[in-house]
Amino acid sequence: MADVTLVGVPWDEHSSHLRGPALAPAAIRAALHFSSSNPSTESGLDLGDEPRLDDAGDLEIPSGPAAVAAIEDAVGRLLDQGRRVLALGGDHAVAYPAVRAHAQRHDGLTLVQLDAHPDLYDEFEGDRLSNACPFARIMEEGRVRRLVQVGIRTMNAPQRAQADRFGVEVVDMTSWRPDLAVTAEGPVYVSLDLDVLDPAFAPGVSHPEPGGLSTRDVIGTLQRLSGRVVGADLVELNPTRDPTGVTAMAAAKLAKELLARLLSD
Repeated sequence: MADVTLVGVPWDEHSSHLRGPALAPAAIRAALHFSSSNPSTESGLDLGDEPRLDDAGDLEIPSGPAAVAAIEDAVGRLLDQGRRVLALGGDHAVAYPAVRAHAQRHDGLTLVQLDAHPDLYDEFEGDRLSNACPFARIMEEGRVRRLVQVGIRTMNAPQRAQADRFGVEVVDMTSWRPDLAVTAEGPVYVSLDLDVLDPAFAPGVSHPEPGGLSTRDVIGTLQRLSGRVVGADLVELNPTRDPTGVTAMAAAKLAKELLARLLSD
């Protein structure tokens, strides 16, 4: 059993298309506490009565090049206190410093990425820290033992070359099946981009991509995932594109299931 900290990472400085994900931590927290639901998870764990869970609030993130180090250091300090961390982004650039912090403390880390996009560009429009690039940075630095990508449906030639270069294991939507079980040994970090969901379930993202997973599909994938989940991020909610709050509610549901894994593994 582990102690777990929820922390907001309101950072979208390197968003490649639309700004807005920096507003997401507040929107997800509001959905988590919204009176239409309750804090119980599908495993029966009541997060509202869980003494091992706390919320560290939002990080204060400097602009410019210092941001990556600031996020990595803040997450690392929580890990050094014996906490497991669920980081609420922000865009997917958040994953780079968050994974770096975990990889320094967990040898043989497996990274499971649920996403419509591979995010493997070497650079995007001249930006090597773009939210289109975090997994290229992680893999070129040898930060993890494996990268398994689930839900991909925008794999183009440059990113395919990168996936081949880094030995990425890709489960794209043409090979998806409802009983998919990702198997891993040892520590696992989950990086969940909300645009892995079909826009019918999560319209409030910056990069909606039709043909994706349902909320139920993603929950099942998390529940069937083997290995010991030691950290996670949940990214790419864009509240400016979510006027009814339906995507924030989906994010809150997935956050509860991630917290259940972090508390139980």
